[in-house]
This record gives sequence, structure tokens and C-alpha cells, in this order.
Amino acid sequence: MDNMTLKEIQNKLLLWDSSDTSLAPLTSSQREAILDLESLILSPDEDDGTQDPSQVDSNVPQIETTFDFLNWYDKLNEQSLNANDEPYLAYQKQLEDRRNECIALTDQINATMLDLDKLTNEYNLVSNKTNALHTMSEQLLSDQNKLTEIGEDIKQKLHYFTQVEHLAQRLNSSTMSVNSETFFNVLSKIDECLDYMRANSSFKEAQVYSFKYRHLQNRAISLIQNYVNNVLNHATEQILTPDETNDSENVDTAYAVYFGKFLAIAPKLKMVISEVEKRAEHSEDYSGLLSSLQREYSSRRWSVAGGAVDSSLSAATRRHERDHCALLRSACSLLALALKDECSLYTNFFTHSSPALQEYLQSLCNGLYETLRPQIIHINHLETLAELCVILRVEVIEEQVNDDPALSPLGAAARSLLQDAQERLVYRAHVHLRDDVLRYRPAPGDLAYPDKLLMMEQIALSLQEQSLKRSDSRNSMVSDTSSTSQEVANINIEAQRRPQASPADLHGMWYPGVRRTLAALSRLYRCLEKRVFQGLAQEAISLCVQSVDSAAKQISATKTSVDGELFQIKHLLILREQIAPFQVDFVVKETTLDFSNMKNAAYGLIQKPRQIFSLNSNNALLEFLLEGTPMVKEHLLDSRKEVDRQLKACCETFIKCATEIMAGPLTEFIEKAQAFTPADQLKIQPWAAPDQLGHVIKETQKRIKTHLAPLQRSMQLYLSNKETEFILFRPIRNNVVGYFVQMEQLLTNLGYSYEDTLIVACPTPEQVSVFISSASLISHSEAVLPYGKKKQATARKPSVTSIPETESKNTEEKAIQDV
Repeated sequence: MDNMTLKEIQNKLLLWDSSDTSLAPLTSSQREAILDLESLILSPDEDDGTQDPSQVDSNVPQIETTFDFLNWYDKLNEQSLNANDEPYLAYQKQLEDRRNECIALTDQINATMLDLDKLTNEYNLVSNKTNALHTMSEQLLSDQNKLTEIGEDIKQKLHYFTQVEHLAQRLNSSTMSVNSETFFNVLSKIDECLDYMRANSSFKEAQVYSFKYRHLQNRAISLIQNYVNNVLNHATEQILTPDETNDSENVDTAYAVYFGKFLAIAPKLKMVISEVEKRAEHSEDYSGLLSSLQREYSSRRWSVAGGAVDSSLSAATRRHERDHCALLRSACSLLALALKDECSLYTNFFTHSSPALQEYLQSLCNGLYETLRPQIIHINHLETLAELCVILRVEVIEEQVNDDPALSPLGAAARSLLQDAQERLVYRAHVHLRDDVLRYRPAPGDLAYPDKLLMMEQIALSLQEQSLKRSDSRNSMVSDTSSTSQEVANINIEAQRRPQASPADLHGMWYPGVRRTLAALSRLYRCLEKRVFQGLAQEAISLCVQSVDSAAKQISATKTSVDGELFQIKHLLILREQIAPFQVDFVVKETTLDFSNMKNAAYGLIQKPRQIFSLNSNNALLEFLLEGTPMVKEHLLDSRKEVDRQLKACCETFIKCATEIMAGPLTEFIEKAQAFTPADQLKIQPWAAPDQLGHVIKETQKRIKTHLAPLQRSMQLYLSNKETEFILFRPIRNNVVGYFVQMEQLLTNLGYSYEDTLIVACPTPEQVSVFISSASLISHSEAVLPYGKKKQATARKPSVTSIPETESKNTEEKAIQDV
């Protein structure tokens, strides 16, 4: 290898990276490094272009071994690196210099900080000493202020303890007047000190000084009370002189003087009483003082005005000895004026009302109650009692008192009188209804139906004839009248011909029991409370119904059953109509005890004598105690429904009676035929022969023709309303037509021949309806004429009773329709 030349070396080096057989394959970066080395080696030659190859070869050491090459390579690499790192090394050196300078500067700063720390410690030491001095000074000032405040507080508190003697001297001073500001300033100071002692009861000797101030306060209160009492007594003594006390003839003048004397002393007491009223809102002691002053004032006023009021009431009683209503009005007016004057006078002394004033005013009004109550409880007339109730409730309580606080005692007395008057009125109403309605024994004139109705009708017709004659004479005096005025005159004449009210509708023609019942209810309606009136009205209507029923039975016994039933129907309609305007419920709840359980339990106890003391569950005595309790039952009594039920029963009875009158033979035959068995043997019976049936039909038609007009005449006379008559007559007509229909069906069902039906001659329902209508129209024209006035009545063409096609809407028709 030593003998190898450079060329050989190069060739071998080329084999390192040969493409075919590489000894040491190089990477691309390695190749680039080799090329860079080669360029650096060859660069001097490239730059000068004149460098000698020998010089180049001289820079390249002799390389004989791989180690030499590698060593040379390392040197070249180190040189290259040193050449590249030259600027960096210079910068590194510069940085090291700067670093050394910073270290030196840091050392100087640390030395300076040590000096500053030393100065700070010395400053803090001096500052702490200064602050401690300031704190001590401030503490001393605070302690000084606190001690000053404590001293002031002690001084202020001691002020309340040191005022006792001073206030006592001022209060006991001979120059001190109650009616002055100085007195009430002293009183305010006493109240302030007393309140302080009460609020600070834990202080030493607070209880002792509280007792002292309380004594001073009581002393001041007694001075106030004595002063007010002396002023009131002086005024009372000036009024109640012997001459004025015995002066009964000049009561009004003395009564005015009584108010004038007290008005004169009002300014003296107003300021004192107002101060007491201010303190009474927050103190019980002054509240008691104010109540005492109010009672004292009321007592003085009663001693002054009580006798005058009693004398005035006595004078009014003597003046209206027999007129209770005038006495009540006069007494209430007198008391109203007195109460208003007393309240007006009271406001000159006190600000607010008081129980003492109300008691005093009530004592004045008690004279009204004591004066009128003995008279009220002995009044027997319902009219007087009712009028008194109306006066008390409407004129006094609602209009005169009307929530006026000044007149509230008068309202209380009036309510007490009203309760007594209502109680007396209810009692007298019970007695009146019992004696004059239920137990009323009617006179012959009260039961003279229909005679009194005919008589009243005659009187009404005669009055109409007289008015027609006067109207004709006046019309004859008018010469030139137009057709319009003549027509108006004719209308007036026709209006005069028609009676304004039927005899049966006149109030005086009502049965006395009905008239008295309705009159009593009309009086009681405005006088009693709704609940009381409902109970009384229910009883009154029940008694009235019984009275009408009793009268109807007597009329039926003396006249006809039709008259009795129509009488009862008419008065029940009147009763039903007249109670409708009362805006009350005629329903009363009645509570009763049912002892049926006790009765059954007693029977069970008697039937089980051996089990009375049995020890098992079948103890008869125990069952009696458990099951024998009476039961409480409530019943609702409705007087309206009672009237309706009675009216319904009367209408049914009347319809049955009227049907029997007109179709009696026919109804007897039909009932007998329907009860006969067997039905196929009815035809061969002698009483069912065609000639007998024809006789029944003719007799029925004869009865219809004979009794229809009187029946309708009676209905017109009693009911006095065509549509009501029609509503009541319609079921009668339907019953009659129905009996003829039943007769026709019997003839058909029982196999009567055509010849038999001709002999019987039973009309069809249409024929019966026409026959009834024609009989009513033909016969009624004679039945409605008054006795002895047939021609004159016919000349005036009176209206006959026709059957209208429309139903009425008034109260009676509605009642009949409901039934």
C-alpha cells in the first residue's frame, strides 16, 4: 500500500461508490460534501488561474494511509468549521463581556438595596412611635368626650329626680289657676317625669320618685275635676232656682235658659277639657278623668233637662189624650229637638261622643217609652195600632232618625215601642181573625145570595137610566154638532151604559169574613216584618177559607147548592187575587213531634214483660229507650196552595152539580147501564127499552133548556166575567156532550136497531153543542131582565151572555185555568 500511487488511490476511492460494486456506498449528502471539499481545494486555482500545481500539491499533505486521510479530513473539517464560526465566537465573547458588566451592576444594586432597607427600618421605627403618640392622644380625647357625655347624661337624668320639689311648689301655689297655660305646662312636666320613671324603673329609687310624681299627677287631676265640677255646679244652681223649678207654665222659656247658662260656661271649660282629651288618648288616668267629667256633665244635664222633658211629655199626653198618633208624633218631634240641642251643646264642651252622653240621651228617650207603652198595650183597634207602627217605622225611624248619630237614642226607643206595638198588633190581629172571621156569625143579610146581588143590579140599572136621560137632555140642547162630535157622544153614552163594576165585584158586596181578612192583611203588610207577616197571613187566609166554606154551606142549605158553590168560588177568586200583590211567600214551616215510635215501643214493652230485665241483647227496656224517642218533623204550610186546592174542589163540585142538574136522568141511566151485567141482557130490560130511553133523552133536553139559562144567569151574577164564566162552563158543556156520546155508543154497542135509534132520538155531539148554545142564547135574554123592566130593558138592547172564543188573562181566569 505504500507503493501505491495517487492514481491507484483515486481508483480505489472510486470503487467505494461504484454503481456496480461499491465498497462504501455514499449518500447524496455525502457526495455533496465531497464535491464541496473538492471545490474548496481547487478554488485558488480557479480564482487566480495562475496558481502553480506544485503549490496545490504542496497544500495537500502526503496521504499514505486511510488514517492519514481521515486525519487530514478532520483538520480540513475543523478549519472549515472555525472559519464559519468566527462571527459567532466574536458575538459570544461580546455577550460574555456584557454578562460580566451586568453582574457588576447587580452587585452595586444589591449594595444599594441593603442601604435602603436600613433606611426603611429606621423610618418605620420613627413612624410607629409617632402613630402611638397620636393614638394615645386620640384615646385621651375620646375618653374626655365620653366622660363629658356621661356627665351630661347623669345631669339630664338627675333633672327628672330634682324636679319633684319644684313642681310640687308650683302646683301648690295659691296663684296657680287650672284654666291657664302655666298649669298645663306643669302638668305636662309631671307627665313627662312620670313617664320617664316608668320607662326607667331599674334606676335606683325610681319607684320612690314614681310614687311622688304619681301623687303630683293625682293632685293635678283632682284640681281639674274640682274646677270642672264647681263650674258645672254653679251653672246648675243658677238654673235650678226655686222659682224656675216650680214654674210649670213657662216650660219652653225655662228650657231655653237651661241651654243658655251652659253655653255661657262652655268657654271656661273647653280649654281644660280639650287638654284632658289630648292626654286621654295615651293615659288611662286621664281617660278615667275624661269619663268622670263626661258623667258629671251628663248628670248635671239630666238634673237640669230631665224634668223639663218629662213635663213636656206630660203636657203632650194631656193635650193629645185620645189621639195616640198625634201624641206619638208630638213626643217624637219634641225629643228629636231636645236630642239635637243636647248634642249641639255637648260639642261646646267635648270633642267626641261618650257612653255617658248616650246613657243621658237614652234616659231622656226612656220617658217616651214609659209614657206611650202603657197606652199602646191597651189599644184594641187594629187601625190605630197599624198607624202607630207605620209612624214609628217610616216617619220616625226611617225619615226622622235616618242613621243620625244624634237621634240614635230616639231610634232605639222608637224600635222598642215598635216591637211592643207590633206584638200588640199581632195579638189583636189573632183575636180579630178568631172572633170576627172564624167565629163570625153571619147575619141574614150576609147570606142573602143571590137576592142582594139582584138588588144591587137593579140599583145599578136605575142609575144608568138616570145618567142616560141626563145625557139625552144635554145632547138635545146642542143644535149644531158635527158627525165627529156626535160619534164621540155615542161612545160616551155606550160607556155610561156599561156598568163600571159588577155588583159581585163591589168591595161592599164581599162576604164580611173575606173583607175583614183582606183589610187586616193590607193594614199589617206595612207594619210587620216579613217573617211575622208571613206566619200571620198564612193563618188569616186559612181562617178566611174556613169562614167562606162555612158560609157557603149555609147558603147551600137555605138556597141551592149552585148558589153556595158559586159564592165560595167567587170569594176564593177574590181572596186569591187580592193576596197576589203582597210580595211575600205564604209558606210557613211548622215543626211537630211524632210520637208513633214511642207508641210502638211502649206496645213492644208491654208485650215482652219477661224481657224487661233481660241481660242479653233482647232487653225490652233497652229497646224502649232506644226506639221510643219521638221524631221531629217539619211541615211546610202554603196558604196559596191551600186556596188553590179549595178552589179546585169547589169548581169540581160545582161542575158535577151543574152537570147533574142538566143531565141528571141521562147520567143515572148510563151509570146504571154500565153497572148492569151481563151487558148483552141490557137491551131486554124494561127500563132500557127504546121508548124509555127516548123519554130519558127528552127529559134531559128539557132540563137543559129549563136550567141552562138560570145556571148561566147565576154564573154571570156571581162571577161577573164572561170569559171566566166560559172557562168554568166549558167542562160542564163537555160533560153533558160526553154523556150524549156515551149514550150513542151504548146504542151502537148493545145492538139497538135503526128503528130503535129513531125512537130514542139521541142527538149527535154537534147537535147537542148547537142545542146548548141556542138554548143559552134564547132563554138568557129573558133571564137577564130585571123584574118589572122587561120592555125597557129590551129597548136598550142589553148585552146577553155569550160564549167568547178567546180566554181571559186576568187573575180570576188564570186561577180557573190553573184549577
